[in-house]
Amino acid sequence: YYSRIYADTQDEEVVYVMNVRYHRSTDGGKTFKPYSAPHGDHHDLWIAPEDNQRMIIGDDGGAQISFDRGENWSTYHNQPTAQFYRLTTDNHFPYRIYSAQQDNSTVRILHRTESGTISERDWESTAGGESAHIAVDPMDDEIVYGGSYGGFLTRKNHRTGESQAVNVWPDNPMGHGAEGMKYRFQWNFPIFFSPHDPKKLYAASNHLHVTYNGGQSWELISPDLTRNDSTRLTPSGGPITKDNTGVEYYCTIFAATESPYEEGLLWTGSDDGLVHLSRDGGKSWKNVTPPNMPEWMMINSIEPDPFTPGGAYIAGARYKMGDFRPYLYKTKDYGQNWQLIVNGIEKEHFTRVVRADPQRQGLLYAGTETGMYLSFDDGASWSAFQLNLPIVPVTDLAVKNDNLIAATQGRGIWIIDDLTPLHQLNEQVEKSGLFLYQPADSYRIDGAQNPKAKNAGMNHPGGVAAYYYIKNMPEDTSTLITLSFHEEDGQLIREFSTQAKEKENKLEFKEGANRFVWDMRYPKGKDFEGMVLWWAGLNGPKAKPGSYRIKLTMGSEEMEQPFRIVKDPRSRSTEEDLQAQFTFMLEVNKKVSEAHQAIVDIREVRKQLQPFTSRWKEDDDKKELLAKAQAIDSVMTIVENELYQAKNQSSQDPLNYPIKLTNKLAHLNSLTGIGDFRPTEQAEQARQALTKEVDEQLAVFYQLKKVDIPAFNAMVKEAAVDVILLRETDE
Repeated sequence: YYSRIYADTQDEEVVYVMNVRYHRSTDGGKTFKPYSAPHGDHHDLWIAPEDNQRMIIGDDGGAQISFDRGENWSTYHNQPTAQFYRLTTDNHFPYRIYSAQQDNSTVRILHRTESGTISERDWESTAGGESAHIAVDPMDDEIVYGGSYGGFLTRKNHRTGESQAVNVWPDNPMGHGAEGMKYRFQWNFPIFFSPHDPKKLYAASNHLHVTYNGGQSWELISPDLTRNDSTRLTPSGGPITKDNTGVEYYCTIFAATESPYEEGLLWTGSDDGLVHLSRDGGKSWKNVTPPNMPEWMMINSIEPDPFTPGGAYIAGARYKMGDFRPYLYKTKDYGQNWQLIVNGIEKEHFTRVVRADPQRQGLLYAGTETGMYLSFDDGASWSAFQLNLPIVPVTDLAVKNDNLIAATQGRGIWIIDDLTPLHQLNEQVEKSGLFLYQPADSYRIDGAQNPKAKNAGMNHPGGVAAYYYIKNMPEDTSTLITLSFHEEDGQLIREFSTQAKEKENKLEFKEGANRFVWDMRYPKGKDFEGMVLWWAGLNGPKAKPGSYRIKLTMGSEEMEQPFRIVKDPRSRSTEEDLQAQFTFMLEVNKKVSEAHQAIVDIREVRKQLQPFTSRWKEDDDKKELLAKAQAIDSVMTIVENELYQAKNQSSQDPLNYPIKLTNKLAHLNSLTGIGDFRPTEQAEQARQALTKEVDEQLAVFYQLKKVDIPAFNAMVKEAAVDVILLRETDE
């Protein structure tokens, strides 16, 4: 299917043929020599019309470039071009996504991390091969089952790294047609665990099989659930060469599932257009194929209805027949009646998958060969739901913890991190001038997004994601818009506004839908211009797990919603531990802020003194004032230099000039903010000792403010010192 011939753009004797490797002839096709690019299975080749040294080759790894006629090629590790098949997830925290990628490994990858990206260190290969369905043991996330073509099925123990072949029937069918096989396994055959019995693993050939012991033995629980048309089971290819890799096998089960909502309710769909149902765990089966569905439909996915007993949705495709129309059907009565539900989907966007949102009845997601669609009315109408997703085949979808995960054929895996706005979207939102969605529960863990990373995935945003809608931009550009976060009793934590002077408190918005992510932190400690600290942060503490409120205002309009911050389920810390950490960091920041404010005040006093003291140096009448000013400045300098190392002007200066009290105290803030733990006893002792030293210096400065500076001001007033001096001029 990918063996294509390309003629050189300048040399009529040079011909290229694409295959697993690619071949080049320099004598018009009489002889060929094989060549390799960084990946295999080459599909396409482009040769620059004006320069036949410049080429781009496309294969199952992506695209590579050559500037020397294929002698050297660029890498494919710089592009998200993975071709993924089916999706599943586990119950690990954070949960991991599992999928198989064409002509590459299976992978499991964290859906979020506590850094700024999702990088290579966050994924690893898992069970199965390139075409796998994957199933994770519901009782043990480290035990994974993965399939591949030829009926290959492995069980992988991620703790030990051991793998075991547990094929339903260990026959190697390579090179054979399907007619003589005991069981016909598709290239992409389904495997899945029962949602009601964690020891029950299913696998589908043209029959449905089950194991209760991890694949040590298998039971047959169905008859042949396909058309079993012998005319379509013969070897593929010919008459010169045949092509029997397993992907060509027909009359196989292509989609299967057990309803999470009704034990024993099994659905299967075949690649030759049959839908079957069992309501007794496979003891008896019924053909419930939609009567008006075109023949030979490949049933690509089956989705049980979360809200209707006996309800289900199926996605089918007939592109192999030259029919590119979408086919989605739904039933509400165990397949007795079916309804086609494709209104709004482009007529040539053939469908691969449909999923139902378990949180909102009637909310459906559909993946097609040309992107995504969304329905709020149970499929009665569909709208494009592309957002920033590339126009690319969507091969599978999964809904997990209010996230929507999409597997694509050529652009890797994509996620919508928060579906809650779709759960809440209604006519009221559209009619409102201002609307604030209730935020989803947010885990109290770190994380950030780095949109500039070119070699890593976009991470889940760390913090509380707030979504709000502004129908029209305010006509009065001075209208104040604020988004504020409060404790449950209403006490303000942080406020962000369109008129904030500090960048970190600035609220940016646009007409329509908006998103803002609060990092869950209380206000940071005070800094000052030119401040240099070494391994010391002024971050405020994270909000503790619990209930909070968010408020949105625009002029006189206001809307408020509750939300929750949830403890990291991996953390062993108690509520008391987190309270101790919170209080410690608040107290440290409060004291550091007080000291830094004193430094700002000292520098302001010095700035005001300097013009006068520079003039008084040569004035004998001002000696007493000068001495008093110098004494004040001398004491302030001592205080400032004890609180802060003023010699540090750049980030590396602390290597030469030792840090002082506020740096040391702020360092405790950084140390204690690591993880979710109670401060150590020694950290508390250090805080008390440093606070005592800071307070001693502040007491000296406060004495200056209370006594010496007012006394100096009185002396200046009594001496009637001119504030503004003008140069004398001749009249």
